[in-house]
Amino acid sequence: MIGIARLRDLGLDAMELEFVQRVSMGEKYARLVRQISLEKHVRLSAHAPYYINLNSRDPETIEASSARLLQAARATAWCGAHNVVFHAAYYHGDEPAVVHQRVKQYLLDLMGKLHAERLPVCLRPETAGRASQFGSLEEVLRLCSEIRDVKPCIDIGHLHARSGGMMNTYVDFTALLQQIQDYLGSSALQELHVHFQGMEYSDKGERRHLPLRESDARVQELMQAFVDWNVSGTVICESPLLEEDALLLQETYSKLVRVKA
Repeated sequence: MIGIARLRDLGLDAMELEFVQRVSMGEKYARLVRQISLEKHVRLSAHAPYYINLNSRDPETIEASSARLLQAARATAWCGAHNVVFHAAYYHGDEPAVVHQRVKQYLLDLMGKLHAERLPVCLRPETAGRASQFGSLEEVLRLCSEIRDVKPCIDIGHLHARSGGMMNTYVDFTALLQQIQDYLGSSALQELHVHFQGMEYSDKGERRHLPLRESDARVQELMQAFVDWNVSGTVICESPLLEEDALLLQETYSKLVRVKA
């Protein structure tokens, strides 16, 4: 809760709760988190544990993955947040089309459980940074077009790393927004959930996150695309310099908005 207050003191207004290892937040504490976020006018989202793989060879891993997602959804709802970001699967040598169908079926089953519990959350599969992971832009958008109430988390740094350095110019960013609109309609551009950070990468994709100024990330061109396309939603900075780079993104965007006005 101190983090939420600190965020508002800095002038930032969005925060992603990181359930990295497990979901250990109980309902009582989550209700307090909800209260302080409402008081401070900070929009919350959550990232489900990284130990999720809906294409595992091990049935127990599949079961545990679904359970982790469900528990993350419960905690997210208790906090008054709406979006639950997660990494869906690894290929493990399977054809992408096969992995897609498996992931889709597990998510359909999970959505049934969310509806049964009346959890007002949105699952957001994230674009992945490594070639070994299910989660290309097309895979994520297709999945979201096929399952109601499942929407994308567009990690632009991951797309940049996965492509070996592409997705890094104004033309690339506007093409990305066009592709989202083509798959999901113009309304998707009014509720974007985006991750952005600098990336170190190889021919296999993501290696590690970098501060924006220590990377090849073109911040101004991305923010210009957002301004020109009049998009709305949330941008979560995942830089090692969280506050500094989040403020850099915010300031760059605000300046461009003022110029356009």
